Amino acid sequence: MSNRNSQAAKSAARERIRAEREREKKRARLRRQLVVAGGVLGVLVIAGGIGYGVMKANEPTGWEAAKEAKLVEPAHTQGKNGTEILIGDKNAKETLEVFEDVRCPACAAFEQSTGKVLLKDIDDGRYKVRYTMYAFIDDMGGGEGSKNALSALGAALNKSPEAFLHYKEALYSLKNHPEESVDTYAKDSALLKVADQVPELKGDKKFQQAVKDGTYDRWAMEMAGLFGRKGVKGTPTFMHGDKKLELAPVPQQQMTREQYNKIAQANFKKMIDKEFGPAQK
Repeated sequence: MSNRNSQAAKSAARERIRAEREREKKRARLRRQLVVAGGVLGVLVIAGGIGYGVMKANEPTGWEAAKEAKLVEPAHTQGKNGTEILIGDKNAKETLEVFEDVRCPACAAFEQSTGKVLLKDIDDGRYKVRYTMYAFIDDMGGGEGSKNALSALGAALNKSPEAFLHYKEALYSLKNHPEESVDTYAKDSALLKVADQVPELKGDKKFQQAVKDGTYDRWAMEMAGLFGRKGVKGTPTFMHGDKKLELAPVPQQQMTREQYNKIAQANFKKMIDKEFGPAQK
């Protein structure tokens, strides 16, 4: 091979090497650009995800969200936001006001011992009853059973006043009512199980769906918002107009359930007779 040909071959080889190095540099630059672009996109995606997460986190949930939900007032209610539950003969001259909280153990004791006496007075037309249902035990002890049960009571009231009364009676019953510290009624399944014991509600698909959907959650919040109405901050409380009626307590001593119920009923009748006069026979 001549020197001239050898020199030309070397020059061609050097040119190929230089060209290959340039192509490699371009590929390296492209890879860096893609990595940077991907990183920026990843940051944007993460930032967007964080922003969405923060936005969702700031949205109200659960019972806070219920405050902003559409208000659905149960049938058979009246007054502002349907928070007046008035049950009884419309011709009855007197109105007894009853304040209760579904989780309240003292309310359960009253309903278990004396509730049927009150229901008989309603049936006899002796007086109407306005029920004001609170949920302060949820606020004091934590949980949401009072509000959830109140929402379910709204679904029962939408069916009929009788369904409301009998469902409330079942919720307070010795068989069903939980300890104050146990938030059983926070579960829809527990509320529906109790409802199946009530003839007016057993197998009622519309009622069941309303409980599951929380149809009356906003109404329950409106009702619970009446806490402190007429200065009442404890349950059970009984009022006639602006007058608080005094129900004598059952003595704290050992006795059978039958003995307890007999005393409790006598005390209630005495309170009612004193305020409204003796029952008509």
